[in-house]
Amino acid sequence: MNTMKATKILFACLVMTSLFSVSCKTWNKTQKGVVIGTAGGAAAGAIIGRVAGNTALGAIIGATVGGVTGAVIGRQMDKQAEEMKKDIPDATIERIGEGIIIEFNSKILFGFDQSALTADARTNLAKLVAILQKYPDTNIEVQGHTDNTGTNKYNQKLSEQRASAVSDYLSGNGIASSRLNIKGFGETAPKYVNTTEEGQAQNRRVEFLVSANEKMKAEAAKDGK
Repeated sequence: MNTMKATKILFACLVMTSLFSVSCKTWNKTQKGVVIGTAGGAAAGAIIGRVAGNTALGAIIGATVGGVTGAVIGRQMDKQAEEMKKDIPDATIERIGEGIIIEFNSKILFGFDQSALTADARTNLAKLVAILQKYPDTNIEVQGHTDNTGTNKYNQKLSEQRASAVSDYLSGNGIASSRLNIKGFGETAPKYVNTTEEGQAQNRRVEFLVSANEKMKAEAAKDGK
């Protein structure tokens, strides 16, 4: 983890500590989901996403249910995440609270300054599709990001086009469009430093946020009882 990212997340943890009087350093992923969800996920997610500069983290926390229901959802997400880590080695998989964040560096999905999927992109996305089809009771948000090269307007459009290209591939290969939501953030939400070529390359990314849909939440609530 680079210094910029680590500093932001540490600061986000301090914010959460002040909100809930709980040391986030000692939380495991299920405990985070339980506490955040019980206290009000949407508000907490907005704060954490803004402070940490991590839109994916904020959105996952915002979708959190919490409590016993959240713990049940978390265990189901654990299973999905393990399959993704095993079958999609080119992606970075993170389990956060009650969801999963999947990050693809754009060079895996697109040519430079392009929004058309490469052959490698289709290979990797096919692996993701296979897992998502096994777990139909989830929502998937596709987020496009760029580095800070070029104008804000151009980068915003490019991030939207890339998110749309990925979403179109998923819906065209068996993932219900009702599960999908796309967002483009342009250069506004860097996770890495934009002062080096490596950092810029990392910021040119597409992220997937997997969270429970209403059916999964309802079933988890029953199981929790």
